[in-house]
Amino acid sequence: MAQLTNNQLLLKECIKQEYEESAGYSDINNYFEHFAASQVLKNFNLSDEEIDNGNSGGGNDGGCDNLYVFVNGELLTVDQIETLSVSRGAYLDFYILQSKNVTSFGEDAIMKWKTVSDNLLNMANTVEEYTGRYNEITIEMFGMFRDAMAKLVRSQVKIRFFYYYITLGLEIHPNVQMQAEELKNIVKRYYPSSEVNVNFVTANQLMDMYNTDSEIRVDLELADQPISLSENEYICLVRLGTYFNFITDEKHNLRKTFFEANVRDYQGHNGVNSCIADTLEGSGREDFWWLNNGVTILSTNIKMITNKSLQVINPEIVNGLQTSREIYNFFSNRIENVDEDKRSILVRVLKPTSEESRDNIIFSTNNQTSIPKSSLRVTDTIHLQIEMYFKNRGLYYDRRKNYYKNQKKKSIDIISVSFLAQCLISLILRKPDFARARPSTLLTDEETYKFLYEDNQDLEAYYKAARIGRNVQNILKSNANMLNTEINDILFYVIYAVVAQRMEKRELTFEDIKVLDIESITDEDIISVADKIYARYKELGGDSRIVKSKTFIEEVYAEFDL
Repeated sequence: MAQLTNNQLLLKECIKQEYEESAGYSDINNYFEHFAASQVLKNFNLSDEEIDNGNSGGGNDGGCDNLYVFVNGELLTVDQIETLSVSRGAYLDFYILQSKNVTSFGEDAIMKWKTVSDNLLNMANTVEEYTGRYNEITIEMFGMFRDAMAKLVRSQVKIRFFYYYITLGLEIHPNVQMQAEELKNIVKRYYPSSEVNVNFVTANQLMDMYNTDSEIRVDLELADQPISLSENEYICLVRLGTYFNFITDEKHNLRKTFFEANVRDYQGHNGVNSCIADTLEGSGREDFWWLNNGVTILSTNIKMITNKSLQVINPEIVNGLQTSREIYNFFSNRIENVDEDKRSILVRVLKPTSEESRDNIIFSTNNQTSIPKSSLRVTDTIHLQIEMYFKNRGLYYDRRKNYYKNQKKKSIDIISVSFLAQCLISLILRKPDFARARPSTLLTDEETYKFLYEDNQDLEAYYKAARIGRNVQNILKSNANMLNTEINDILFYVIYAVVAQRMEKRELTFEDIKVLDIESITDEDIISVADKIYARYKELGGDSRIVKSKTFIEEVYAEFDL
């Protein structure tokens, strides 16, 4: 056996340490899949929860350990398909990852990709006819890609495939490279105009990805000297082409992380955005900034490099998403004009003095025109209170996406906004089917939000709901006998049943959750409940259609005499 290089040895040690500090992974090879996906997809700023939701988990995956679909850099979920809309020329990206904790690259992984791609990318075949041959997540993700393609076909989307084969190996054998070329030809057969990338990530590349600084420093060249109200406030004009370069990476892909704090989603070709697009296309004498409100950028620090350039640390575009996206769309098809366009955009760069100040700026800059209250919810006082209450008890409420992940807090201790909402909806509303089926739209219903967060502001109940939810999740994920999709299917039913059984009642209240003695609920108690629900789930067919229906909760009631 060849002697391992320093990078190989260091990666093995790093993965071992992180695995030992984590929970919810059946073995170190399972954790390697998470680790590899985290590094490859680092620029998308996905949470650990989002990464693991894309894990196909186990056998019959067609060589696809992790699968993700992105639309213009935004992660797509199944419940978003129905309302999906984009501007013409948007990007539809399909990421397919194979990760092996070994020191070589084999042909077998590529051969599996060739077969699954030939089967599931051919729209003449239905994905359902491959049920049984491939597991549920593989079927679901290929199906979601195809559904998105069909939904957006009139938008002339640009399709890109990204296959990533990640190991601790160092060299790729020519035979493996030949298999990769054959894979490209298969995909091109069904999507001739698509871009197909097959990437091999070696130990050296994986180490480089791992060592990439999570802190983002971007230089912003100005059209003229800025107005400086203080060292924390700058008002400036920036050339449109320069701004395009600022919000895109070296491959001209939109820097998604810049927009995480923006409470609006890109609205596509609505009236406002059409006007912005028309302004960009116009040939009038007026400069762009005369006709547009500009953008607001928050930063953890701002450095004046010259009298006409700033270094912006960890930029967050909190207002101006629609404008930014239209500028991105405009120049994406005119790369050659980036340096020639002499028009400017008004840019405000601010360093908030506190978290409260940051939230006030986000709220104020996004509250000047009509916007659904649901989009501003993470700035509500109750969510700040939940964050503070959790932090004092060893949990980190991810009100600001990946804030604590970037601070190197353990993923086991980080609770996302959506996960807490899923737990509450399962426990209090007794709707684990809704929690499972619609993860991205949980808080869009005004009545539900008011009941869960405005009428019942019990911080202890929130904490215990999150704690029991995370305990159940970790135990299920550690079960090597369950596939990842099966865990996702039954998770919120188990969370509900564990508490309902302990309280000996069907209808749970916030007071019930508050007084619940979570320390008395053992791992064995959770496993016992999970085994019963899993057995019934398998008896009824063992797929997501069962748990997404409104009737499976009745099976749970009957099983536990509730």
